[in-house]
Order: sequence, then C-alpha cells, then structure tokens
Amino acid sequence: MKKIIYVLFLFFAFAKVQAQIINPVKWEASIEKKSDSEYQLSFKGTIEKDWHVYSQFTPEDGPLPAEFLFHDSKNNYELIGKATESETHRKFNEIFGVDEIFFSDKAVFTQLIKQTNPEKEVVQVELSYQVCKENCISETKYFEFNLKTLEAKEIQAADITNDKTEKTTVNPTIEKQAESEKTDSSLYMIFIIAFLSGFAALLTPCVFPMIPMTVSFFTKQSKTKAKGIKNAIIYGISIILIYVFLGSVITLLFGADALNALSTNVWFNIIFFILLIVFAASFLGAFEIMLPNSWANKVDQQADKGGIIGIVFMALALAIVSFSCTGPIIGTLLVEAASKGGIAPIVGMLGFSSALALPFMLFAMFPGWLNTLPKSGGWLNTVKVFLGFLELALAFKFLSNADLVLQLHWFEREIFLAIWIAIFGTLAFYLFGKITLPHDSPTSSISVGRLGVGLIVLTFTIYLIPGLWGAPLKLISGFPPPMTYSESPYGVGGSGKNTSSAEKVLPDGAHKGPHDITAFTDYEKGLAYAKSVNKPILLDFTGFACVNCRKMEDYVWSDPRILSILNNEVVLISLYVDDKRELPLEEQYVSKETGKKITTIGNKWSDFQITRYKANAQPYYILLDTNEQKLSKPAGYTPDITEYEQWLKSGIAKFQN
Repeated sequence: MKKIIYVLFLFFAFAKVQAQIINPVKWEASIEKKSDSEYQLSFKGTIEKDWHVYSQFTPEDGPLPAEFLFHDSKNNYELIGKATESETHRKFNEIFGVDEIFFSDKAVFTQLIKQTNPEKEVVQVELSYQVCKENCISETKYFEFNLKTLEAKEIQAADITNDKTEKTTVNPTIEKQAESEKTDSSLYMIFIIAFLSGFAALLTPCVFPMIPMTVSFFTKQSKTKAKGIKNAIIYGISIILIYVFLGSVITLLFGADALNALSTNVWFNIIFFILLIVFAASFLGAFEIMLPNSWANKVDQQADKGGIIGIVFMALALAIVSFSCTGPIIGTLLVEAASKGGIAPIVGMLGFSSALALPFMLFAMFPGWLNTLPKSGGWLNTVKVFLGFLELALAFKFLSNADLVLQLHWFEREIFLAIWIAIFGTLAFYLFGKITLPHDSPTSSISVGRLGVGLIVLTFTIYLIPGLWGAPLKLISGFPPPMTYSESPYGVGGSGKNTSSAEKVLPDGAHKGPHDITAFTDYEKGLAYAKSVNKPILLDFTGFACVNCRKMEDYVWSDPRILSILNNEVVLISLYVDDKRELPLEEQYVSKETGKKITTIGNKWSDFQITRYKANAQPYYILLDTNEQKLSKPAGYTPDITEYEQWLKSGIAKFQN
C-alpha cells in the first residue's frame, strides 16, 4: 500500500512536466509602405501570462536577447536604424548579476528598411528569442514580407534563403539603447529611497538648524496662526516644486531613456564613480561644495519682498544655502535614478523634496514640537561623515559596472569586497570614536545611539569577510560582481572547492561542471561512460542563459544530499540548447520534426530534445538507464530539494532493481 501511495505521489508531483511542446508566444507579422522605397516591418508577439520574452538589449551574461537576421539583403535592401521595441521592463537578476530587460503580455518590434533593388520583392527575416517562466525556451521564427503586395506571413525554415547578410542585434554592453521603463514597483522603490535620502539631508549641519529658524520666522511674521500655517505650507510646496523642476530639467535635457543609456555606458560609469568620490570627500570634510554666494544674495533680496513670491524665493534660498550638504545627496540620487531611466529622476526629486519639506510644514502647524528637537551639535557632522562613507562605498559599484562591461577583470569580486570591508571597517572605528575627521567636535565619550549604529556597521563588516572565501553574501546581492567574476571562483584559498571531486581523474569527454560534478556535454560520450560504469544517466537539458537552470544548480544541486547523488550515483550529461558554436558543415541538417535548419550545437540538442522527448523547455531532467529508457517521468524546475531528491532516488532505485 505504501508503495502505491508513493508512486501516486510521484505521479502527481511530476505530472506538470509531462513531455510537451510549449509555445507561449504567438506571433503576427505586418508590413506598411512608408514611401516609394521605404517599408516598415512589424512583428507582434502575444505572450502568455507570467512568461517573459527578453529584449534585444538585455546585457551579455544574462538571458538570451532577441535577435533578427535579414536574409539576402546585400544589394537588395538596407536597414534604416535598428529595430525598435515596445515597452519593456527591467529587473535585476541576482543569478547572472545583470539587469534583465524583458516584455510581458506583448512584444512589438518594428524595423524600417529601404528597397535598393526594385527587382527584389520578397524580404525574409529570422527572429530568435528566449522566453522564460519556470522554464526557458529558445525559439526561432521565420517571416516573409512581400514588398509588392504588402503581405506578411510566417514561413518554415526550409523556405529561407541561405544568404544571411544583416543582423540587427546590438551588443548591449557597448550600445545599450533600449526603450525601457522601470515597472511601477521600481518607481515606488526610487521614491522610498529618495524620501529616506531627504530625511538624511535634514540631519546635516546645513539643513537641520534652519528648521526652527524658518518656522519661527513664519509664525512671528504672520498675523494669525492660520496665516503662519498657510505660509509654511506654501514654503514646503515651493521646496517640492523647485526640486521636481530640477529632476524634470535633467530628464528633458537628456531624454527619459537616454539617461539609462548613459548610465550603463562605460565612460559614464567612470564619470559617476569620480563624482561620487568627490561627493564623499566633501562629506568627509576635505572641502565644501558650494554655489556662488552672489546667487544666495540675489535670492535673499527677492525673498525680502514678502508675499507668495517672497516665500518661493525663501525656498530657493534654502536650496542654495544648503547645497554643500544636499548637493552630494541629490547628485547621488540623480545618478542612481538615471540608471533606472524613464521618469525616475522626477520621481526621485519628488521623494527627496517631500521629506525635506515635511518638517517645515508640520512644525509650523504644531510649533510646540520645536521644543522636542535635539540641539544642534557635533552629532550633525557625524551624520554627514556617515553619509560620506556610504557615498564612498556606492562609488565603487559604478567602477565595478565599468569593469564588468569591459570584462577587464581588474576589479573582480574579491577586490570589491576588500574595499567595502575597509570602508565599513573604518566607518565602525569612526563611530566608536577611534578616528576623528576635520570638522568633528572634541568629545570624551560617544552616545548610546552612536555606539548602537557602530555595532551594526561592525556586524555588517564582519558579515562581508566570509565573501572572500566564497560566501554568497545574499544580503548585498547585486552590489558586488557575481561570484563567477572572481580571480578565485572557489574563494580565497580554494575553500569553496568540492574536495570530494577535486582529485577525480576525468573520463574522456568529461569536464568539471557546477560544484565540480563530473559532467559530459556530448550525449554519445556520456552514454558510453555510463555503460562502462553501469550507472544511470541524468540527462540535463539546459542553457547558458537559462535563469532557472542556474537556480537549480546554485540552490538545489549544491545541497549535500543532492550533490552526493550527482557525484556518486549517476552520470550527468548536460546538453546546452543555446550553444551557438557552429556544427561542421557535414553535420548540419534540416530537422524532420520541426523543419528547422540545424546549424549549431545548441540547435542539435534542442532538436534532440524535441524529437525524442517531445519537449522544448529548460531545465528538463530525465533519468535514463544504459539502454536509453526512461526510469521515471521527466522533471522540470523543482526548487524543493526534498522533492527533487525523492525523484532522483526513485529512478535510481528502479535502475538498481
């Protein structure tokens, strides 16, 4: 009875991965004549719920970007610019360590072409893309556009000419010009970060002392309490409008999406790095960043006139006078918002200015609260120095971005972590009073609050240290370079190395896969080895750009229970369906199953999966015996370690019996 229940459990657990060809994107093509010789080709994809198609501009080392190949274009037609895209979304992928740019619900590409040979009436286009949910699928579609009849249709691969001459994919690490916007949730996050930054600015020596002075001015100069409150509210709204105007100007000058393109460019990352270093030095006391005094004097003269105009100029005077403290914070905020593109700079300035204006309005409404404010003193400079250290740490993120884009390996994970450990360690010593800086007030003791913050910073510093030895440091995921971008992938001293497999002699055709598991990337060689050692085969259909494949490897295969099985009880054959290496000409063919041309190693293994197992998604796991018969139902993405272990053990048990 127990065996029956167990079999039923396995049946239902893996029913969801029954062999099937998944097609989550439906494509339609259309053509529009723009002039006597110019035509616009459009590709519209309707995407099933929760699936994502990746943009042409998704960075390298991430999911596969969409790519267009225009056939037989030489001397017949030319591409005008690059293919444009409909609205995309951006999200950081901690597995690959890059931002994904993707479509949800629908994807629309348009490409303008110019006919140069009137005799050429047919344009054939090949669209390759990756679509992911729990599994990933790499797909290629073929389209034909008739320039004479203005008809467009999807065709089979066998109907495509062999002359591929134009490729419209972009190297996104050099020329990332995506027309993308942050999702609403990302804009909310920008607003929250900016709001907190505004509160931080309030606690600096340039702004905090102005709260009681400004509020007292309004309450004393106004004839009634209501009038004082009204004036203070106008003052607060003026502050918000001034900073939102600044964000709007930045966005209008550079363009909503150009900001994103700039921020991901190598040279601008280096410029941002230098800017943040300058801001940090200013906060640490090396010098002050100030606007010309003449500006403040002229604004003060206008403020003296009174009325609403005078109040607006008072708000402008606050912005100018406090610039030495707020400038670096605003600069950092705009740099970070620029990396999000769209209206993020405007949203950022709205959040920052709202936090800055709120205390002035609240204290005007409730003047008695002024008595509860702490007195100005040395603690304000401590806040400023604290922000300086944070600016310094953030600066190296931009330097890291530039190094990652260029793949120079000058600023790898260990160097980044060592710098952060030094920065936050020094900050901890500063908070404990062991280090003093130019503008610090002499003190014989530190406050309990400062001690508490110092302990938190010290704890964070200690948390970073194991990262040098290969610890994942999920708390700061996305800030340091990914673990694969390291001078020692196993951690300093090789402590992360799987010692149980380190001394193994690799069989012919094998290599060290994830966690040093012996793995084959050629099916025939792996099968031959499995027969020689009489072990079952774990056939792993995977992809270099498959997110959930990496999640399985990082979080499931790394578990000691699973790792032991993969090292000792099965032969792992990993077939990469997105391997772009060309097959020798004599090995290229047209698939009898799909009609597609099989020209690369990845095409071969994808066709192998579709033809033999009637499935096209990755990850896709199959347990086979040495006669290539399935030992259990295939499994897909299975993040539950216990469930995956039971699936492995059930197939292995069947092989042994």
